Amino acid sequence: MTLQELMRLIEDNGVTRVDLRVTDLPGRWQHFTVPPTQVDEDLFENGNGFDGSSLRGFQEIHESDMLLVPDINSAVLDRIPEQPTVAMVCAVVDPITRERYSRDPRNVAIKAEEYMKSTGIADSAFFGPEPEFFLFDDVRYQQGSNQAFYFIDSGEAQWNTGRDGSDDEPGMRNLGYKIPHKEGYAPLPPFDDTADLRAEIVSAFHSVGLDTFVDHHEVATAGQQEIGIGKATLVDQADRLQWYKYLARNVARQNGKVATFMPKPIYADNGSGMHVHQSLWNGDTPLFYDSNGYAGLSQLAKWYIGGILKHAPAVLAFAAPSTNSYKRLVPGFEAPVNLVYSMRNRSAAVRISTYRRGLPNEAAATRIEFRPPDPSANGYLAFSAMLMAGLDGIQNEIDPGDPLDRNIYELTADEAEGVPTVPGSLEAALDALEGDHDFLTQGGVFTQDVLDGWLEFKRNEVSEQMQRPTPYEFELYFNG
Repeated sequence: MTLQELMRLIEDNGVTRVDLRVTDLPGRWQHFTVPPTQVDEDLFENGNGFDGSSLRGFQEIHESDMLLVPDINSAVLDRIPEQPTVAMVCAVVDPITRERYSRDPRNVAIKAEEYMKSTGIADSAFFGPEPEFFLFDDVRYQQGSNQAFYFIDSGEAQWNTGRDGSDDEPGMRNLGYKIPHKEGYAPLPPFDDTADLRAEIVSAFHSVGLDTFVDHHEVATAGQQEIGIGKATLVDQADRLQWYKYLARNVARQNGKVATFMPKPIYADNGSGMHVHQSLWNGDTPLFYDSNGYAGLSQLAKWYIGGILKHAPAVLAFAAPSTNSYKRLVPGFEAPVNLVYSMRNRSAAVRISTYRRGLPNEAAATRIEFRPPDPSANGYLAFSAMLMAGLDGIQNEIDPGDPLDRNIYELTADEAEGVPTVPGSLEAALDALEGDHDFLTQGGVFTQDVLDGWLEFKRNEVSEQMQRPTPYEFELYFNG
């Protein structure tokens, strides 16, 4: 897009506000708004100043001045604000050195793509995340020195089969049609009472150029959703993931519901994952395909898998980055906790989809799917870490071993003993990252400053969580 084309977009749509968006280190989108009169060549050359010390994981207060430089090709009309708004994703730049800021997550993703190209292995890495989320009707939580609680509710939830209809809106009754735990995969309305809202979210996605290929209710009760979006290159897909979360949350709010990407908000039912499909290409040539290989995989793809599996504990410090993530990554609940690969087997950490086997587009559709990540991740950092792990696997020809095409949860104790697993906690994942990060620092993609900042921020989360008594501890120990 040229500046002239952007100004035409602004004028033709009566735009009164221009949103400059930036992602903080943990992954939350922030914004600063300027009038259209501020949109000129200077904005794209010299940026707009902001306080970098006020964003999580960024600068100290004594060096807070930073610049936001918008990416003009990211400009899109945002349907959420009442006033016509164009939004652009920005790079963070140091005002003194004019260099890209090391802790800007989008900068990490840009460097990951640049490093991949410099290796000569591939010129494009495509990612296709599957973020799951919940749509709740009510959420309450509070934490204090003398109390801690949370409460969530959904009209379709199993626990509401006995709800008094008089508690609903006037004139309404409890009409049943609840979804039992673990039976929420793709039912029709009236069991799925979120179908119309999901369609509205999909429409919002399309309005900003986010293509979708499927949407459905997911396995858990209480409004678990999945909307599949098409593949895109690393930086573009991380941008798209930010739009995905933003639009899902805001369209839900406009309809009196709340969307959450928390991995495990409900006890005893499935959590929300974000399976990430990945493939490497040179021009129009897919590099992961070999008609004679296992599941149609090339040797290069198997080495990529080897890198993913070897470095998975460290990668999950970015891809499953919350203490809550590891309440999802437990055996059962369709959680892929075992670090093996398999064709079709959803209990493996790496799955190779077979939906397109034997069809004319089989080569282009061949990809690997890394299943332990969840949607609380910062896409810029998580996708970059996965790519760097896969490239390390290719460069060092890391053998992923033999595939495991059995139901892993039905292995005998002796058989399961030798199967490696994901970390059991965020603390363990952070320990893995601390001990295994050389693959991330290749080409200066993840600087030591970024790693140190991430470890400090996340270890503080672990410490704060460990210090607080939980309601279940009272149930276990108060009268013990």
